[in-house]
This record gives sequence, C-alpha cells and structure tokens, in this order.
Amino acid sequence: MIRNRAIRVAATGARLLIGAAIAVGCVVAVVAAVALPWPGVAAEPAQVAVTPTAGDATLVCTGSFRAVGRNALDAAQQMPAGTPELTVDSSGERAESTLEVPELGDTPGPQRFIASAEQGGAPLLAAAEAITLASDDLTGLAGAACRETRTESWLVGGSVETGTNDLIVLSNPGDVTATATMTVFGLAQTSTTQLVPAGTQLSVPLSSIAAGTQDPVVRITASGAPLRATLQSSLIRTLDPSGVDLQDSAGPPSSTVVFAGVQVLAISADTPLTVLRLLATDQTTNARVTVRAQGAAAVNLTVPLEAGTPTEVNLDGLEPGVYSVEVEGDAPMVGAIRQAARAGAGSDFAWMTPAPDLHGETYVAIPNVPGSRVHLVNSGTADATVVLAPASDTDAGEEISIPAGGDVLVEVDADSVYSLAADKTIHAAVILATSDNALAGWPVWAGAAAQEPITVYP
Repeated sequence: MIRNRAIRVAATGARLLIGAAIAVGCVVAVVAAVALPWPGVAAEPAQVAVTPTAGDATLVCTGSFRAVGRNALDAAQQMPAGTPELTVDSSGERAESTLEVPELGDTPGPQRFIASAEQGGAPLLAAAEAITLASDDLTGLAGAACRETRTESWLVGGSVETGTNDLIVLSNPGDVTATATMTVFGLAQTSTTQLVPAGTQLSVPLSSIAAGTQDPVVRITASGAPLRATLQSSLIRTLDPSGVDLQDSAGPPSSTVVFAGVQVLAISADTPLTVLRLLATDQTTNARVTVRAQGAAAVNLTVPLEAGTPTEVNLDGLEPGVYSVEVEGDAPMVGAIRQAARAGAGSDFAWMTPAPDLHGETYVAIPNVPGSRVHLVNSGTADATVVLAPASDTDAGEEISIPAGGDVLVEVDADSVYSLAADKTIHAAVILATSDNALAGWPVWAGAAAQEPITVYP
C-alpha cells in the first residue's frame, strides 16, 4: 500500500511538472507570436459612387427696395421705394410665383422661379435684379442675383451708425413656417429669433439686433424651412443720401476666401474707400491678404483675427481698377468688402461677398444696367479656359483664356443671360458701374440643383 501511494504521488508530481512546462511553453509561444508579423487579412468595405438625381432649381429674388422713415407719424413704417428690373432665363421650362409682403401692403412681393429637372439633368436657371434710386432719402444703384434658400446664411456687412438704415430681409418660399435664429458677432455675441411664415417675406432692422456693434456680422440659421437672407443698406450723410445696396449672404466659413470684381473708382487720402471685413468663426488665426490686379500683387498684408470678433482692414492706396482679393488662414473665416465710389456725401457704395468655386456650366444673369461686366479670376496653378456665350445661342460663344493666378474682365450685354462654362475651377463676379459713379456687384454662384457624386457604403 505504501508502495502504491508512492507511485501515485510520483505520477501526480510528474503531471504537475509536465503541465507547468506546457504552460510555460504556451506563454513563450504567445509572446513570440505577438512579436512576429502575422499574415494580414483585410477586406475592403463595399462602396459605390452614386450621383443623386438632379432636383428642381429654385431661385428667390429680393423684390421692392424698402424705404423707412418717410412717415413722420410712424418712423418704423416701410414703403416701397421702387421695384427692381428683373432679368431671367433658364435651360427649360420654369414656373413663376410671388411671395407675400405684409409690411408693404398691397405691393407685389418678390418673385420665385422654379426650373424643373428633365430626364435626370440639372436645370440651368439664373435671375438678377437691379434698381436705380434718385429721391430725397435714397440714391444710388442696388442690384443682386436671385438665389437659392439656405439653412445657414452669413451676412458680413452693414452698419448701425447714425445715418444708416439697414434691414435684414428674410424670404420663405416654402410651405411651412421657418424660424430664423440671428446671431450677431461683435464685442458680445447675442441671438434673436424671428418667425417667417410660409410664402412670406419680412424684414428685421439690423439696429434692433446689433445695437452698439461697430462692425456687425450676422449668422442666420433656419429651422422648419430654409430661408433666403439679404441685407438691404442705405446711407445718409448729414442730409444727403449717399448710396444704397443689396448684399447677398456669403458662403460657409472657409480657410481660403476669394473675392472677384472688387471695384476702385477713385483714390481718397482721408476716407477709406475699400474696406475688408473679416471674422474668424471658430478659432484665432492670422489672415494673409493678397490684392491682385491682372495677376500682379498690389497689396500683401497679414491681419490677426480673434475668434468671434469682426475685424476691418483698410485696403488703401489702390489705383482705380478692378481687383481680386485672396484671403488665406489656418482657421475658417467669412468676409466681405465694402466699396465706395468716392468720399463724401452723395456717393454710392456696394458690398462684395466671396466668389465660390465654379467648374462646368453655369448661367449668369446680367441686369438691365449699361456698362455691365463679368470679372473672371483664376486662382489656381494651371491656365483655365472659359466659354462665355448667350444662353439663347451657345454656338456664338467666346473662348477666353485665363492664365494661372490671373484674371480677365469681359464686357457683356445688359438685360441678358449668359452660359459660362469653365474647364478648371475659377471664380467670377458681375460688376456694374455707371457714368455717375453708381456701383453694384455680386459673385456668380453655381446652381444648387446639380449634385456632386457621393460615396455609398452598403
């Protein structure tokens, strides 16, 4: 019995030793396996590029220019100062309707155009409006392109100083009420909400939401339905009307902002005539500003921007001409450039917003103003070719070569619509300047109906 117990003990000890040896071997094997490269097995996720079906193109115009303060008994009452002339064309059939404007009584509201997509192709549609005013309280030229609605809009411009009368005009062409949240950036950031009923246009005085803000920038976010936001501006110096303007919203914040069609009509030693307003939306950065004429740099400067605080820069010393301006930074920015025809009372002014990227074919509407021109800017590193042709006869087009880093100024017919086709990414603006120093201008936007391909992961 003692001998059997000894044998069992010995067998148990042997099993323990063997088990311990196997465990140690497994640990060593695992450590070695981790250290050694293993053959990889990777599966590429399934994906496919899909181009969404083009949707209808919808444009909303601004409509009648609003005069404020003509009623001595009701200084806030608004009256129509005049209805702009409208130029419109499309590649196919289009529908037209108008919005209601309760603030202007029985005055017809702004027009809305809808061009339907046909056979999956994106419709081409463009419209622009312009008005010349000459009254005791409003003088100058104001114009703008009719634009799509947006869920976010940036108005970089305007003033609340004495003598200014600026209105934020909100248009809702949709079928449901929209809520507009207007956030003002300045020394302090404030927000205000405004309901915009379906099929209606209304206005909000800039001074009512941005009182005390020297260089206001307003972000408008829409919920319920997208909105078209425009800034209507007018100025009186002492008792002399000194310009009017219609400024469209700028594009979304970007680290690179390009302006086309910046006009300098005169030189002033005392009053800045060309002023750049910038806002770094998210974080502090340095903005590198380059002003060019015919591809040559005329001004180079660096501007520090504090996040959330608008900054203005005087672009002094520019000779009369048409310029492009490029602003680069390390953080998203929005901006606009104020141009004045000359110093003193009785002048005119216009705000120019950044020109977005254009590639492919776009329709451009030219209002009924003599002396209209299109400014084409190539900020890329390769030469670009643009074909500019009447929309009604694209075979009669003019081929225009734009060198890398250069620009071209093209005279166009008033009250007409052109097809603009570019083989490279360019920027463009419509500019107006009359013999009596009235000016206006706006960038050319591609239609929103054409969709870029998107990648779908099933």
